[in-house]
Amino acid sequence: MLNRVILIGRLTKDPELRYTPAGVAVTQFTLAVDRPFTAQGGEREADFIPVVTWRQLAETCANYLRKGRLTAVEGRIQVRNYENNEGKRVYVTEVIADNVRFLESNRDSGGSAGQAPREETSFGGGNRGNNNYSRNNSNQDPFSDDGKPIDISDDDLPF
Repeated sequence: MLNRVILIGRLTKDPELRYTPAGVAVTQFTLAVDRPFTAQGGEREADFIPVVTWRQLAETCANYLRKGRLTAVEGRIQVRNYENNEGKRVYVTEVIADNVRFLESNRDSGGSAGQAPREETSFGGGNRGNNNYSRNNSNQDPFSDDGKPIDISDDDLPF
């Protein structure tokens, strides 16, 4: 069985950070995700998907994400239900995120100083790759030799 979802969209409003009675941070926000087709009038439609993050990821999202920010979310779909004040059963479907990636820098989204780190910064417990190389060496040009031959032995080639 598999329950994984990956979404890329824009936040509809700033995240809401709260704490459980036990002191665990939880953040909720909604991601507007464009549908891959246009409606009959030629306009694009979007789905508005609720996302929940927990613990350190929740605090990071609350500190750095803002309305309109392009964001990628990886997680799982969860369906829960509760009884409202009128005694009706209410069902809620949401994405429980374990990895959030900021896809825009502050300059791109018009954010203020002190917000998120650089482009495509990933946060969460579910990191599958190591992004330290791309973040730490992003200012170094790998082609700075200006077309000079590169000395690579046959042993270094992956094929």
